[in-house]
Amino acid sequence: MREWIVTNGLGSYASLTYFNDNIRKFHGLLIASLNPPTKRWMVVSNVYDRINVEDKVYDLRNYKGRFVFDVFPSFLYDVEGVKLKKTIFMEYQKNTTFVKYEIKTDKPISAIHNPAINSRHFYDTTEPGSVSFKQDFFEHGVCIKPSNIDKTLKIMLKDSIYKPTDYWVEFHYEKDRERNDSWIDNSIHIGDFYKTIKSSSEYYLIFTLENNVESNPSEIYLREIQRKKSLLERADLPSKFEKLVLSTDNFVVKKNNKKSIVAGYHWFGDWGRDTLVSLPGIALVTKRFDDAKQMLLSFGEHRKNGLIPNAFMDRDSKAIYNTVDASLWFIDRVYQYLKYTNDLNFLDEVWETLHSIIDGYKNGTEYNIHMDDDFLISHAEGLTWMDVKIGDYFPTPRSKKAVEIQALWYNALRVMGNLANISSKDDTYSDLAEKAKESFNKQFDRQYDVIDTKDLSFRPNQIFLVSLDFSMINKGLQKKIVNDVQKKLFTIFGLRTLSPDDSRYKGTYLGDYNRDIAYHNGTVWPWLMGPFIKAFVKVKNHELAWRDFAFQNFLKPMFDVFDGNWDGSIHEIFDGDSPHFPRGCITQAWSVAEILRSWVEDIENISPKYENILLHKIGV
Repeated sequence: MREWIVTNGLGSYASLTYFNDNIRKFHGLLIASLNPPTKRWMVVSNVYDRINVEDKVYDLRNYKGRFVFDVFPSFLYDVEGVKLKKTIFMEYQKNTTFVKYEIKTDKPISAIHNPAINSRHFYDTTEPGSVSFKQDFFEHGVCIKPSNIDKTLKIMLKDSIYKPTDYWVEFHYEKDRERNDSWIDNSIHIGDFYKTIKSSSEYYLIFTLENNVESNPSEIYLREIQRKKSLLERADLPSKFEKLVLSTDNFVVKKNNKKSIVAGYHWFGDWGRDTLVSLPGIALVTKRFDDAKQMLLSFGEHRKNGLIPNAFMDRDSKAIYNTVDASLWFIDRVYQYLKYTNDLNFLDEVWETLHSIIDGYKNGTEYNIHMDDDFLISHAEGLTWMDVKIGDYFPTPRSKKAVEIQALWYNALRVMGNLANISSKDDTYSDLAEKAKESFNKQFDRQYDVIDTKDLSFRPNQIFLVSLDFSMINKGLQKKIVNDVQKKLFTIFGLRTLSPDDSRYKGTYLGDYNRDIAYHNGTVWPWLMGPFIKAFVKVKNHELAWRDFAFQNFLKPMFDVFDGNWDGSIHEIFDGDSPHFPRGCITQAWSVAEILRSWVEDIENISPKYENILLHKIGV
C-alpha cells in the first residue's frame, strides 16, 4: 500500500497511506522533532472524519477517497452529492500540521472530526492508560497536556463545538508486524469537533505544539505553496524534474544554526555518509548552495581524529563515528561544491578539516582505520556502507581493504592535490595518490570486493572505481566493470547488493531469516543507480545516443511504475527478485538525490557551472 509524507524542515513530518490509514507505528499526522532533526515524538496519530447529510451520518473511512498529489497530498470524496477535498500540509520550521477541508455542497451539512492522540517516541508503542492527558478548553479549540512530556498540543477548529470523549483504541500496524517489530499500539480519542457548514466553504483543522499560530491559516497555506514554487524557480530545471526537486526538500533540515539532511523517512536521522552521498542531488543540482555549505560546515565541526560522524542518534543526538567512508566522501563533496560555486573562501575555511582527514587516515585513527604499508586503507569490520550488524555478527563484514574505500581514498588524494594547487598550499597528496594507484593495480588482478582478502563476492562496490572523478584503473577495465555490473546486478529500481548466482543471495528482503541478512546480500538499492549511470555514461564518452539509451533503459522503466500521483519519493530498498517489492523507508535521501543528480548531470549533461574554470585553475 502506497504512502505519502509531508515535512517541515525540522525532521518533523505527517505521513499515512493513500487511504489515510496507519499501517506503521511511524505513521501519524504530527510527528514532531523535539531536538531537530532528532527526538521524533508521536503526537497525533490520525483524525477521523464524518459528515452529516440530511440527518444521516457518513464515516469517510468507509469511502476510500481518491488520492491526488499536487505540491501537497489531498483526498477527494463524493458523498451524497457533497464533495470534500482534504489536504494535509505543515508550516515550515514549525511543529504544526494543517488539515485543509474544502467543501462543495448545495445543502447545509455538518462535519465531525475525531482526532486520535498519542504521546511517545516514534520507535515505541503505548499501552492503554500508560499516559494521561489533561484537557483545557478554549474558544475554537482544546489544549492537551500529556503526562509523560513537557509539551502541550493545541487542536484548533474555528467556529466549532468541541465535545470531549476520552477512550482508547488499539492500533495494529501491518508493516511493523511484517518486519518482526512491535506492532500493537494504543491511541486515545480525546473528543469530537462539530462544525456546521451552511454552504460551500473551506476551513482548517490545526494541530500544533507551537505557542502561537497565525490567525489566518489560508495565508500560511499560500506561503507554503509559494515556498515550494520558489524551490523550483531556484533550481531552474525543466519541468520534468519538478517532482524529484520537490521531494529533495523533504530531507533538508535545520540543525542548530546550520542545515543537515535526514537520511530517510520515517526512522532515520541525519547520517554523515548519507548526507554526503546525497548532497549533490539534494543541494547542488537544485542550487541550494548555502544549504550545501552549511551541511559541510556542520559535519566538519563534528570531526574527530580525522573522522566525520556516521550518525547522530535519534533518542539523544549523540554522534557516533563508526564509518570509514564518510570522511572520504566529505573531501569529494567539498570538491563538488566548488565545481558549482567557485567559493574559494570556503575552501580556506574547511582546509584544516580536509587535511586532518588525510592525516588521520595516513597515521591511523579509530576503528583500526589506517594506511597500510601498501599505501591503501585498511579498516575494521562493519565500517563501510554495508554496515548492518546483528548482535555481534556482521553479515557483510568487508574488513581490511574494501574496494570502494580504495577508490574513495585515491579520489580524495587526487582532489586534495588539486585543491592544494588552487590554494597555493604544499601538495603532499599527489605523490601518495600515485603510490596508492600503483599498489592497487598490482593487487587488483581480479574484480575483488575486498582487496587483500581476495574476496570475489560480486557486489556493486566496484562501480566506484569508475564513477568517481578520479579513477585509478584503465579504460578497458572500467568498461568491463560497467558491463558486468549491468549484467549481474542491474534492476529497474537500482543495483542488487549481491549477484543472484551467489549461494548467499536473498531475493526477498523478508523471509524465514533475519531481514538484516538480506539487507546487503541481494536487496536492491536505488541510490546505486546514480554511480552506475555516471560510470556507464563515462565509459561511453558521454555520447548523446548513449545518454538517451541510459534514460530509456535505466530511469524511464522505474518512472513508468510510479503513477501520475507520484510525489517524487523513492524507497530505501527493493527486493532483489521480480516484482521487486519496495521495502524499508518510504523515501530515502540518497535514493531521490542520486536519481535526480544522475538524470541532470550525467544524462542531460547539465554540468556544474564552474567545472571548467576549476579544471583550468589546476592545470587540467
